[in-house]
Amino acid sequence: MNINDFNYNLPKELIAQTPLKDRSASRLLVMDKDNGNLEHKKFKDIINYLNKGDVLVLNNTKVIPARLIGEKEETKAIIEILLLKDLGNNTWECLSKPFKRLHNDTIIVFGNGLLKAKVISKKSEGIVHVKLLYNGILYEILDKLGTMPLPPYIHEKLNDQNRYQTVYAKNIGSAAAPTAGLHFTNELLKKIEEKNVEILFITLHVGLGTFRPVEEDDITKHHMHSEYFEISSEVSEKLNRAKAEKRKIIAVGTTTCRVLETVMHKYNKFKECKENTDIFIYPGFKFKAIDSLITNFHLPKSTLLMLVSAFTSKEMILNAYNEAIKNNYRFFSFGDAMFINKNK
Repeated sequence: MNINDFNYNLPKELIAQTPLKDRSASRLLVMDKDNGNLEHKKFKDIINYLNKGDVLVLNNTKVIPARLIGEKEETKAIIEILLLKDLGNNTWECLSKPFKRLHNDTIIVFGNGLLKAKVISKKSEGIVHVKLLYNGILYEILDKLGTMPLPPYIHEKLNDQNRYQTVYAKNIGSAAAPTAGLHFTNELLKKIEEKNVEILFITLHVGLGTFRPVEEDDITKHHMHSEYFEISSEVSEKLNRAKAEKRKIIAVGTTTCRVLETVMHKYNKFKECKENTDIFIYPGFKFKAIDSLITNFHLPKSTLLMLVSAFTSKEMILNAYNEAIKNNYRFFSFGDAMFINKNK
């Protein structure tokens, strides 16, 4: 399967640079999963497609101010790191630049020494493992020194940092937001609950696996980096009951989808887990966990575009994307949404 099969042309002006004031005012392209039929709606209309007994599963990860700019202790050279994954004992996997300036035992200083990072090993693709040295509470220090790790295609300043968090963000640890969830408001979630839709939460801390570009021509050779996830016993029991009762399970976002499919493919049921996943979903994949998917519009040639193509078909997805472009939908993290709906 060739990477160019998942390419499309997007006018730059359709890349959303700022979030809408009202989260649920985003547009929503509704696609029938089986036949590709399309409807143009507002995101708040999602409630009309959710029915009593349906299960809506959301990723409650919370983005940390993970982008840090410091300097090498010895040479004062400027170094930028992006905290990707907590490896335990104050050791973190990071993306660094310029990578070539870093060596084992290099010390990077942030905020006049409020935080230091000592390189303990260099990997590949710009990745280093560092030991963080500080006094106090790390996340309070990151609030002072770090900035939100907005994607490189966003050039506008984000005035309200909370707009890169979902309203239900809870568990700290992501290097990027699970953007399909950015469209929900507390008011909309309450209305959905009042309709007797079951709302459940899992956690996947978004890291390199989600947003690393595919550089192989043959996509099957792409290496997915692993990301940490959690699913509780209570949530897994409710999901198993929904499956047994043939109720619809709707994943909010590709991260939620990857967690549910990882667990179902590994154990053939939902179960309590605190694990890592490097699942790579592309056409040919057999979905066992979810019935419908709420998602944003994804970058050309990305693993996320491959996932949604696997959920329906590449042809239907690219047709929907062309329709969205024709109708001036806003794309990517702060853009509009898509609901791939299984009618049954």
